[in-house]
Amino acid sequence: MSIVSMTGFAESPGGHEGLRWRWEAKSVNGRGLDLRLRTPPGFDSLEQPARILATERFRRGNFQISLMVETQETARGLKVDPVALASAVKLARELASETGLAPARIDGILALKGVIVQEEGNVPDPVARAHRDAEILKSLAMTFDALNKARIGEGAKLAQLLSAQMDEVERLVGEAECLAAAQPESFRQKLTAQMQELLSGAPLSEERLAQEVALLSTRADVREELDRLKAHVQDARALLKSREAVGRKLDFLSQEFNREANTLCSKSADIALTRVGLALKAVIDQFREQAQNVE
Repeated sequence: MSIVSMTGFAESPGGHEGLRWRWEAKSVNGRGLDLRLRTPPGFDSLEQPARILATERFRRGNFQISLMVETQETARGLKVDPVALASAVKLARELASETGLAPARIDGILALKGVIVQEEGNVPDPVARAHRDAEILKSLAMTFDALNKARIGEGAKLAQLLSAQMDEVERLVGEAECLAAAQPESFRQKLTAQMQELLSGAPLSEERLAQEVALLSTRADVREELDRLKAHVQDARALLKSREAVGRKLDFLSQEFNREANTLCSKSADIALTRVGLALKAVIDQFREQAQNVE
């Protein structure tokens, strides 16, 4: 089985020249390929190459991709806040003038909270930025590969479930065939009883009875629907073994399944056959719900 689910999660850490980052990627089912990328300020240049990496690996799904970046403390420089320094010097002079104490030393002023602050890493030059982005994108590619592996793992479980549902559909179609084969005789018995009741025991023409039974049987003939259901089962099994993205085809096929099951129920003149038709509809609805998670 090579079914791929559209549901998955992956994350991957990375680092480069004092930077530390972590990618998180999750996906759920979607009609097409929808990528939503969240990056910190200064990393906008990653969006277009990130989309290219995604389209190389995925066909469908709604993706939420987040980049969290941290700068190592040891890689940060120190700088003086000029406003805080000016305020501290002014305050120290005023206190020295008012109290007559010795002026504050420079090391004491610089030790005041807020005078010296750590600065974030400087904005890299174009070459350094390119190296940085290349390392971050390499990490993103690893994250996408891990996400794809997770989706394949979910797809294997999904394929088993879909295959089991096709087994149940096939079983119910076989049961419906047996019930449908008995419908003409059932019509004959019911019609005979009804006509005799209406005619109050008068003799009933066998020829006229045969004509009525044939007419009712033709109207209630479900062999065509059953043949199409069996063909759809074979088509579904082939798609489940395909190595392509078959989610849309499975969704369409589930609609065809449902159409035939509806017709089967509408034509049924037997309560047992109707019950089988309703059971078919229930399994087909479950199949379609799961098929919508297939890429």
